Amino acid sequence: MKKLFLMVVAVAFVLPVIAQQKENTTKRNKKEERNQRINAVVRQEEEGLVTYKKHFAGGGKLFNDGYGGFLEIGRTQSVKKALLFQLEISERKHVKEEKIQDPFSGVQLSYGKINFFYPVKLGVQQQFVLGNKGNRNGVSVTANIGGGIIAGLLRPYLIKVDKAGEAVFVGYESADSAYFLNGPYVSGPSFGTGFNQLKVTPGIYLKPALRFDYGKYNEMINALEVGLTGEFYSKKIPQLIYTKQQRFFFTAFVAIIFGRRK
Repeated sequence: MKKLFLMVVAVAFVLPVIAQQKENTTKRNKKEERNQRINAVVRQEEEGLVTYKKHFAGGGKLFNDGYGGFLEIGRTQSVKKALLFQLEISERKHVKEEKIQDPFSGVQLSYGKINFFYPVKLGVQQQFVLGNKGNRNGVSVTANIGGGIIAGLLRPYLIKVDKAGEAVFVGYESADSAYFLNGPYVSGPSFGTGFNQLKVTPGIYLKPALRFDYGKYNEMINALEVGLTGEFYSKKIPQLIYTKQQRFFFTAFVAIIFGRRK
């Protein structure tokens, strides 16, 4: 019985040690495989050979007047150049827009807001590698420039008001728009209101940017991008009353990008 107990104790101590050794060996093997793969990629790029032919990425973007998200497909042309096909949607707000509380009803609303503004962009960028290609543990810096077309979606900002004892939604361009500015207010806009009254204003845009990719020699993309966007629409965009309506928008942005290379 004593021998059996000692054997059980020995096994209990030995098994974790063996498991730990196997785990360490597996980690070392994976690390060596990764280093070999990186070395192969470095050699191929030094020889001018394309390692990854395409990538798929997406991310979030913060503008100085809004926020958005995007999807991207990249096609490699050479070790220094690639084409980026992008789809982006954002919500943009007028810089003077401010949410206030009506003193009579306590309703929170963006007083005088005419429309929600959602630019939907479809475009192409040319990407150029600028530097740090040789540093396998560093950052790849690329310059991207391009543009495309925009569908500027305008969704009316509808507020629920008390109209002769009946709660109804009205907007700035409604027949009874006097209620829109003067109330009495019942509630602010709900998420589903106004989509059946969408209007589209077409436009074009130009976008230069710098991208800092921390996953240069990995299959995964982890990048930060900063840039500027110039947008021009076929007619003025009504966003807020008592302000000058614009056809041209110039904004700065920062984006976080995640994806995978193939």
